[in-house]
Amino acid sequence: MMRKISATKIYERPGVISCEKVVVLDQNGKILAVDPLSEHDPTSLEKIEGLLIPGYINAHCHLELTHMKGVAPTGTGLISFIKTVVSQREVAAEVIAEAVRMADQSMQDAGIVAVGDISNTTDSFAIKETSPIQYYTFVEMFDFLQDAQAAETYERYLPVYQQAPNRNGNRRAAVPHAPYSVSPRLFGLINELNLEAGTLSIHNQETPPENELFRSGTGAFVELYEGFGASMQGFRPNGLSAIHYALEHMDSKHRFLFAHNTLSEQRDIDAALLKNPQCHWVSNPNANLYIENRLPDYQLFLDNNLNVCLGTDSLTSNWQLSIFAEMQTIARYNSFIPTEKLIEWATTNGARALGYENELGTIEVGKLPGLNLLTINADGKIDQDSTTERIS
Repeated sequence: MMRKISATKIYERPGVISCEKVVVLDQNGKILAVDPLSEHDPTSLEKIEGLLIPGYINAHCHLELTHMKGVAPTGTGLISFIKTVVSQREVAAEVIAEAVRMADQSMQDAGIVAVGDISNTTDSFAIKETSPIQYYTFVEMFDFLQDAQAAETYERYLPVYQQAPNRNGNRRAAVPHAPYSVSPRLFGLINELNLEAGTLSIHNQETPPENELFRSGTGAFVELYEGFGASMQGFRPNGLSAIHYALEHMDSKHRFLFAHNTLSEQRDIDAALLKNPQCHWVSNPNANLYIENRLPDYQLFLDNNLNVCLGTDSLTSNWQLSIFAEMQTIARYNSFIPTEKLIEWATTNGARALGYENELGTIEVGKLPGLNLLTINADGKIDQDSTTERIS
C-alpha cells in the first residue's frame, strides 16, 4: 500500500528544502515520487507538521561496547578511558548479546538507517545479519606500534574480518585503530587485505598526547604502552601531528573516514586532502565531551567545506545512541552552524562517507532512505526543545 506524506517543509537534498510537496512511498518505504502538493487529493495524504528529512546515518559507533554503559567516568581523558575499556570490557557473552540487541533497537527507534561500526570481535555480527539497519563493519586492528607483533595481530583479527557481515546491504573493511596504535607493518597488511575500494575508518586526534607522541616521542602514550609491556625503543617521532603518520601509510584508493578530529588544524586538513580528496570527517560531540570535555573547531570544518558527518561512538562514552542528540549538542555550543548544514552532516554526508549515497541520505525517487520528522524553533534552529520522530 502506498503512503503519501506531506510536511511543512521537506529536506530533499543539500540546498533544496521545499514546501508544498508530497513524498510518495511504496509499501517498503521506497520513494516513488516527490510531487507538488496540488497534484494530490488532500484526503489521501498523511499531513505532518515539521521538517521531513532522510534517515540518520551514524558514521562512527562501537556497538559491541554497549554493555559498558556508565562504566567509564566522564571527563578523565582518553588515556584513562582506554585503560577502563581494556580492563573491563570482558563480560559474559549473553550480557553482550542482549546489550547489542537493545542498542540496535534503540538506533532503529532513533531513526538511524545506517551505521559505520567498529568491531574488534564478532559479538555484534548476529544482530547485524538480521537488523534493518545497514552496517558498514570496520574490523579494527592494533599492535601498539610494535612491528614485531604485526603478523600475529593480523592473524588474530583475520577470522573476525572474514566473518563480518558483507551482504544484504552490509559491508566490511579491515581498518587501523589509530595512528598511535598501528605499526607500519600492520598498516601494510591491512592495505593488502582491502582489495576492493571502499571506506577506511581511523580514530584521529582525540587528545593532546596523541600529537605529542608523534611530535616529540614523549607523553602519556609512552607511559601507557610501557605499562602494557610494549617497548617504544624502536619508535621514531616525525615531528608532525598524528594524522601525518596515518596519511603516510593509508591507501588512498579508499575513502578516508577520520573519527573525532577534536584537535585537527588547518595544516592537518590540507595534508589529508592533498593525500586523498575523498576524506570524510566524523564528529562525535557527545563522546568528545564525555571523554575529553572538549569539542572540535567546527568553524574550521565549515571554512574548508569538509564532508563532515556525525557519529555517536559507543555507550561506553555516550549517554545515548542518537544522531539527533549529537545535532542538539552541536547546536547548543555552536549556534552559528545553520540547521540545514547540521541536517546535511547527519544524513547526506554520512551516506556519502559510507558509500551508501545511491540508496540513502537524500529524499529522491528510487531511494529507500527512511524518513524522520524534525521540529525546530521559530528561529529555524535546533534547540533542547526540538524533537525527532521516525516516520518511515
